[in-house]
Amino acid sequence: MEPAHVPVLAQEAVAALAIRPDGVYVDATFGRGGHSRLILAQLGARGRLVALDRDPDAIHVGRTLKDARLTLVQSTFSRLSAVLDELGVGQVDGILLDIGVSSPQLDDATRGFSFRFDAPLDMRMDPGSGLSAADWLATAAEEEISEVIRTYGEERFAKSIARALVAARQKEAIRSTGQLADLIAATVKKREPGQHPATRSFQAIRIYINRELEELSIVLPQCVDRLQPGGRLVVISFHSLEDRIVKRFMRDESQGEQAPRRLPIPAAMLKPGRLKRVGRAQHASDAEIAANPRARSAVLRVAERMGEAI
Repeated sequence: MEPAHVPVLAQEAVAALAIRPDGVYVDATFGRGGHSRLILAQLGARGRLVALDRDPDAIHVGRTLKDARLTLVQSTFSRLSAVLDELGVGQVDGILLDIGVSSPQLDDATRGFSFRFDAPLDMRMDPGSGLSAADWLATAAEEEISEVIRTYGEERFAKSIARALVAARQKEAIRSTGQLADLIAATVKKREPGQHPATRSFQAIRIYINRELEELSIVLPQCVDRLQPGGRLVVISFHSLEDRIVKRFMRDESQGEQAPRRLPIPAAMLKPGRLKRVGRAQHASDAEIAANPRARSAVLRVAERMGEAI
């Protein structure tokens, strides 16, 4: 295999799964297999790991990891339940989600995720599916571009950037990361210290192109459905919008169904919570952040599946 990429909070995430040697686990974001290797190291001969990734490069790398206990599937994790059904897997003992773009994707110039390289403006985690960033920017309305950059990038200059993009594409198609980064840099006059002016816009476009927040919202309920009582859901996020979705989901699932205000509904008639949160949110250590600056924004949250109500 290529040199192993060490994911952020790897040891903490796998420890939070509380792995049983004969258990069945899902690594829904295989990446370069960092989490999967750690899980396999704790599984016994009867244990099983199902790993998913939508990126064909990740699947190609994963195929070289020869282990009969591992089943590797190219798929978005929003299809988690469908994939498990196809494999004949019912309830599982733990599910791990490491959300967002991976370092190998960012470091591969040909993928178009980063403005550190002048490369084709793609940004798709699965290059064989959906519109590339370049194709979307070539046709999207100014209002749509502005909304995406404002919502997913929390960029205060979103309107100005969208206006400049639409004006520029009338003269020349925006097909490379360098073109896009230069255009945004020329548009954004006030810059955040230590951050390229295109950072928020690139992040926003990537999130939109890959439907990352929608994928996350779709998979979380499936995770709870598939966990058996005592099973763990472990999620690592790197963006405030992702973490907000995870935090609210775990909170709501731990509280259970709430009675409408001013309606005297007996508690016994309300559905109980399906999850209980385990510990507090965890963050990367100073040492890990020093080794990998991307770890600075990482948040690890853990929840456990409650037993069914009697």
